[in-house]
Amino acid sequence: MLKAVDLDDSVLDKRPPQLSGGQLQRVCLARALAVEPKLLILDEAVSNLDLVLQAGVIRLLKKLQQQFGTACLFITHDLRLVERFCQRVMVMDNGQIVETQVVGDKLTFSSDAGRVLQNAVLPAFPVRRRTTERFNANATSHHHA
Repeated sequence: MLKAVDLDDSVLDKRPPQLSGGQLQRVCLARALAVEPKLLILDEAVSNLDLVLQAGVIRLLKKLQQQFGTACLFITHDLRLVERFCQRVMVMDNGQIVETQVVGDKLTFSSDAGRVLQNAVLPAFPVRRRTTERFNANATSHHHA
């Protein structure tokens, strides 16, 4: 099963603190897949990984899904993950499903909970611009002093 998740036997001799975040995630996947489940429930499975490791785990999940025919249920707040990996999205509010839709080019939600989720996870490009503008403003005011 280790080979299926792109790990070699050397991880068997290591303790969890000696493994990277990506390796730990893959060990957990191997353990879960060892019983050949029909459904794999992934609760914020890649939320603590950097973008490179997230992409690697997603590619691995797609490969395993095709290889073993295992369905995946993601519980996540990351709409980018949903758009890249999922076929259908359900929005929950207070434990109730309030909206369901097929994942297409762009997710648009009609429920209040869906819109809150969508607005909460927009990429942080405006923050970067504001930081740059603030830097430029400080540089400008510094030159005028």
